[in-house]
Amino acid sequence: MNTNSRGEKPTVVIVIPALNEASTIGTVLDELPVAALTAAGFQVRTLVVDNGSTDGTSMVASQRNAEVIHEPRRGKGMAMRRAFAEARGDYVFMLDADATYPPAHIPEMLEKLTHGCDVVTGSRLRGHRAPGSISAVNLLGNHLLTWLACILYHRRISDLCTGYWGFRAGVLPCLTLHSKGFNLEAELFAEVVRNGFTTCEVPVNYRRRPTPAKLRALRDGARIARTLLTKRF
Repeated sequence: MNTNSRGEKPTVVIVIPALNEASTIGTVLDELPVAALTAAGFQVRTLVVDNGSTDGTSMVASQRNAEVIHEPRRGKGMAMRRAFAEARGDYVFMLDADATYPPAHIPEMLEKLTHGCDVVTGSRLRGHRAPGSISAVNLLGNHLLTWLACILYHRRISDLCTGYWGFRAGVLPCLTLHSKGFNLEAELFAEVVRNGFTTCEVPVNYRRRPTPAKLRALRDGARIARTLLTKRF
């Protein structure tokens, strides 16, 4: 029987930050592999962090029995820092609410964590990307930022800006996070390496976002690069 150190079924917490994603959050929640995880001996807890939505995102999430946390301070970094502070589980996953990342990859990523990896990321650049899912500008920027991260931190990663992460329980309390926006992933990577945690990757599919993207390539790219440099030096 699959049990944790307390003799209980281990808990998988899935955290989904959301800002005005009423049109897609239902799809993400419906696709969560809860049945497969439960059959494998895990308890599953789903947290949706409503980051100040005005379109009914919370209502859609509540209708699907997700726990909703309200974080009015805007920014993905703010939402996830709040979620990480409240996520109590043996394994914690984060993915976006825009239905671009298929939740079906969670069991494969979880397997990496249960076999000793501290942190796992879902790599879009090693998986299949739907046509139009990443613009040429964003793809180039991601490659450049990923290259910069590998050079600065002497740790290989193929997709620095992925929004698909999984953590073992002991990792999150050790990370010092200050990000407010889309530089969160860069800060996560820097802190994970700084603390000596092991990392691994799983290729994931990436779908085209059905609603306008919130990331701004030049502005957010500059913030991500600045975060990598600040954390390193």
